Amino acid sequence: MKRSVLTRYRTMAYVTAVMLLVLSTCMVFKYGFDTGEDVTLVVSQVHGLLYIVYLVFAFDLGQKARWPFGKLLWVLLSGTIPFAAFFVERRIAAETEPLIESDEAEPVKV
Repeated sequence: MKRSVLTRYRTMAYVTAVMLLVLSTCMVFKYGFDTGEDVTLVVSQVHGLLYIVYLVFAFDLGQKARWPFGKLLWVLLSGTIPFAAFFVERRIAAETEPLIESDEAEPVKV
């Protein structure tokens, strides 16, 4: 597995997590203070688009790392729970890093 697969996942995990926190803040302002409806609409659409990209990258990483279905489902859903993606990303990176290092250490067969 290439390192770029993990890097893409990690980048999108952080971006999705931050956008989810921004969206949560916008929702508090929209429903708690009755302001910022237009901003909430834009942020929710951007988060939705970025979450789809996150799903693609997480699924790609899960397929290449040969995760069981339950683990893949947890990683995919972590982008919908505020703060969860930060913790899941760190654990997935720690678990996947040895797979990348073992692939890089193997010589190329001719």
